[in-house]
Amino acid sequence: MTQQLNPYLTFDGQCADAMDFYARALGGSVRVMTFREAGMELDGVMHAALETPAGFHLYASDTAEGMGLPYQPGNNVQISISGDDGDTLRGYWTALSEGARILMPLERQMWGDDYGLLTDRFGVLWHVNISGGQD
Repeated sequence: MTQQLNPYLTFDGQCADAMDFYARALGGSVRVMTFREAGMELDGVMHAALETPAGFHLYASDTAEGMGLPYQPGNNVQISISGDDGDTLRGYWTALSEGARILMPLERQMWGDDYGLLTDRFGVLWHVNISGGQD
């Protein structure tokens, strides 16, 4: 039986914009259901799902008063992308870097991999790790 662990991001009214940005950066398409489509008198995205050609699944929603915890950007979810396809992973890094704060540049680390850390323009922390690095 196959199982998945999928990151789920929460936004304060920016879910649709964020998921469109991630779809452009990582590829794939986004499916969106709004609160209004679900019959609720609320603005925003109730659930969004991004599936990429690489098989990544990313879920997200906007916050709604009375539903879950209050919104706090960046400190409740971090996302890690890792693998050995350096060109693809560097492409993700470049795309995610648009408007980002680079915390650690994507470069060779003491453990032998290329690794970088950034906070994207929506406040989400991303780890990118390329196994074995590239010479």
